[in-house]
Amino acid sequence: MDLKFETYIGGEFLPTAGGIEVLNPATGQVIGEAPDADAGVVDAALRSADAAQPAWARLPAHSRGLALRAIATKVRENLPELARITALEQGKVLPLAQMEIALTAEYLDYMAEWGRRIEGEVISSDRPGETMLLFRRPMGVVAGILPWNFPFFMIARKLAPALITGNAIVVKPSEETPFGAAAFARLVAETDLPPGIFNLICGRGPTTGEALVSHPLVQMVSFTGSSAAGSAIMASAARNITKVNLELGGKAPAIVLDDANVDLAVGTLAASKTINTGQACNCAERVYVHKAVAQEFRDKLAGAIGAITQGDPFGTQDVAMGPLINRAAVQRIGALVDNARSLGAEVLAGGAPADGAGCHYRPTLVAGTTPDMDIMHREIFGPVIVVNEIDSLDEGIALANASEYGLTSSIFTDSLSSTMKAIAELRFGETYVNRENFEAIQGFHAGVRKSGIGGTDGKHGLYEYTHTQVAYIQN
Repeated sequence: MDLKFETYIGGEFLPTAGGIEVLNPATGQVIGEAPDADAGVVDAALRSADAAQPAWARLPAHSRGLALRAIATKVRENLPELARITALEQGKVLPLAQMEIALTAEYLDYMAEWGRRIEGEVISSDRPGETMLLFRRPMGVVAGILPWNFPFFMIARKLAPALITGNAIVVKPSEETPFGAAAFARLVAETDLPPGIFNLICGRGPTTGEALVSHPLVQMVSFTGSSAAGSAIMASAARNITKVNLELGGKAPAIVLDDANVDLAVGTLAASKTINTGQACNCAERVYVHKAVAQEFRDKLAGAIGAITQGDPFGTQDVAMGPLINRAAVQRIGALVDNARSLGAEVLAGGAPADGAGCHYRPTLVAGTTPDMDIMHREIFGPVIVVNEIDSLDEGIALANASEYGLTSSIFTDSLSSTMKAIAELRFGETYVNRENFEAIQGFHAGVRKSGIGGTDGKHGLYEYTHTQVAYIQN
């Protein structure tokens, strides 16, 4: 498959001019160009979706599920090449890219299963002879705006629940990572999915994205990305009272108590900064460790982080961690670490960009911070983790909750009482106990506060793509 982007509207690939350079973040080299679609292209894509959606919604949901399964089959058949594209444009190591492609196919199949499970309700009436029925109806046309960190999987996360519930969708990938989405469109074109149900455009947020989310034909915007971008999308969508589903930033805390398995906690938290180079909104960023085990924990975590190998995923040596997405990310993360160091924090491992070409920053452990430091309240989104001591679980919970974000959280302990107390008092959409911060497709991935509105995955994520209609039938 070529590293090229073609706009896909109404089942046809259209001539597409470039303009936005796409880099391989591991080397800094240009690997292609992406377009910055104008309002006319956006309008054409949305009108195509709007025209196709009513007939799609009239199909049995099971038939719509068969279409998703056909796409999943194509994805599996092309897994090696799709993983190569993902690793090239995003920088993740090849095994993780392969896992992302496999999960994409699994997610399509999982959502296809809901074709026989979408349910309404029969509601008791106060009136004799009346029947009340609640139906779940498709929203209509959905705009799916993707992030760059898991660029291929996120296509399915938007498309699959939208299509199985009877919607049509226009997808806009990040201009940083457009080629996997283009490859996905070429696979869709090989199936029998009706033209217009899936459309693909590309461009920057302030141009293409703004035209998309403010368009009156859009009935729902599903966006994954930064809290700042989510706020801007809400403002634009408000003009038409368009529903928004937002998965935004995180500042995940982890609490390690004195009865925890320290080695388990160290391995898990080091991995959270290795996987995708820490570029995931659910990865742990703040660790609050009980003073009784703090020294042991810090020493072991510094060793684990210092042993992480990094480099070009396509280089001559096996590496555990690839680059950051771009040079701006390296500068932003470096500024956070340097600011903390200048204010008295201690860097126990890493703390600087890596040598060589590309967008690499060393895995980093910071300790001894104070709550007012930027590194403690801004999302790092990179291979940096901060550790501080606590005297008690209550203190850990209070510090964990002292954030404007509320996506994921975790605790390491052998105490059921401590576990249940943390689950009850941590104000986050997810809490993980003695394991990594990685959600299940049948769960519900959702945050509170500035981490988002609504959620994804499972039954509850599926129903986000529907509205309700209640019928009152008087006999």
